[in-house]
Amino acid sequence: MIYAKQLTKKFGELIAVNRLNLHIKPGEIYGFLGPNGAGKTTTIKMLTGILKPTEGEIKLLGMDMEKEEIAIKRSIGVVPDEPRMYDNLKGIEFAQFIMEIYKSPKEETMKRLEDICAAFGIDYLDKFIGDYSHGMKQKLMLATVLMRQPRVIFLDEPTVGLDARSAKILKLWLRKLANNGVAIFMTTHVLEIAEKMCDRIGIINEGKLIAEGNLEELKELSKEKYETLEDLFLELTGGNEFKDIIDQLGE
Repeated sequence: MIYAKQLTKKFGELIAVNRLNLHIKPGEIYGFLGPNGAGKTTTIKMLTGILKPTEGEIKLLGMDMEKEEIAIKRSIGVVPDEPRMYDNLKGIEFAQFIMEIYKSPKEETMKRLEDICAAFGIDYLDKFIGDYSHGMKQKLMLATVLMRQPRVIFLDEPTVGLDARSAKILKLWLRKLANNGVAIFMTTHVLEIAEKMCDRIGIINEGKLIAEGNLEELKELSKEKYETLEDLFLELTGGNEFKDIIDQLGE
């Protein structure tokens, strides 16, 4: 469903993503983790056709990104970390606009939208997007992706701005989608979410994929025999020095 080979992105002298290989199957929730600036968002932008890679190959749903970019974009869903919408549209107008862009069958898509809105407590479709909070925009963006039933979904920090109830519903919804064969690629800084939700996890640091596998497989990489994803992540990305910093602050 998601395939990348030797994916590389350079910005001048900076190598933001360095020879990344990914292979994500139908029905898999894949967590893509890394410190700030590690290359997560750049990777998502390349996989979704927003950025052109410097080198490498991308295939989604068996289609080559270089040759079938529009067909790929029509078949996937993307929820960015900062939802960008038209402030002068009402929520319902934005949803209808998305339906037209993607040529979604209007009646059944509208019915799905109503069900999604009921689940997430979206009761503000008749209000202008410019008056929405970040969380309200995030939920509307999720709704307009989910209503289309894409076979591959990319989520960049999907729970940021969501209240606890909406975050829980989203987690259950994503698992249901995965059980129906949808491939889900998500980034998150909340390691507890990744630990509970993801079937496999990839850890990127300084543009390179430094570890990949399920939690048990990642545990085997720990020299300190850590058990939690948080401790494993900090060990593998060199983040454990924070303990020394805290000790020094206490002196």
